[in-house]
Amino acid sequence: MKDNMEGRKLVDQMDVKFQTRDVQVYYGDTHAIKDVNVDILDKTVTAFIGPSGCGKSTFLRSLNRMNDTIPIARVEGKILLDGEDIYDPKVDPVQLRAKVGMVFQKPNPFPKSIYDNIAYGPRIHGLARNKAELDDIVEHSLRRGALWDEVKDRLQEPGTGLSGGQQQRLCIARAVATEPEVLLMDEPCSALDPIATAQVEELIDELKQNFSVVIVTHSMQQAARVSQKTAFFHLGNLVEYGDTDQIFTNPVDPRTESYITGRIG
Repeated sequence: MKDNMEGRKLVDQMDVKFQTRDVQVYYGDTHAIKDVNVDILDKTVTAFIGPSGCGKSTFLRSLNRMNDTIPIARVEGKILLDGEDIYDPKVDPVQLRAKVGMVFQKPNPFPKSIYDNIAYGPRIHGLARNKAELDDIVEHSLRRGALWDEVKDRLQEPGTGLSGGQQQRLCIARAVATEPEVLLMDEPCSALDPIATAQVEELIDELKQNFSVVIVTHSMQQAARVSQKTAFFHLGNLVEYGDTDQIFTNPVDPRTESYITGRIG
């Protein structure tokens, strides 16, 4: 009990970015997410793991209201970002998604130039007063995406002409261009080869200095490599959440142990 209290005190002292309380997600009559309570920390990589169809991507999408785009989806409970309810009717989902960026499983650059891929968000959110400021944002974002040196001489070429790994780093650079506070990543490496995966993982490690990063991954090895916190989902339930080392070496719940040792999945 004492250990648990000390652990809780530690979380309270650290910077909690997202608090979720009794979150339920429904697709029509299907209850996809059940009673999820979790505190997601700032400047930390949090991994969501679990078998296919366990609800980890559904829960991730609820953190920036991407489920709003699905007519039969319904979210209940509280999701607080810096203490504010993101499902409050006064919250503009477009502004929310500028604060909570998202990178998808398959690289999806816009059919525009590399420059315009990055400049798109800052333009629509009015983050640059002139071309010089926009140029600075584009360069800064591409540097953050570990892509600047590879593309600085071909910014007007289409983003779709890049390799798969470069396209994914372009999408990460595009996501950080609006200066978000949180970066959500839904299996960002599943379409990439091992070299590109290693580059993106290295990038994730750097990004946690400035952002809260939440990554859904089907790879337990990846979760172990990149995250400090891990949440294990099973059948729509958040089974266990804690320090990544503890989840992988000394899980509390037998279902977590069964998944990690390959008995369920």
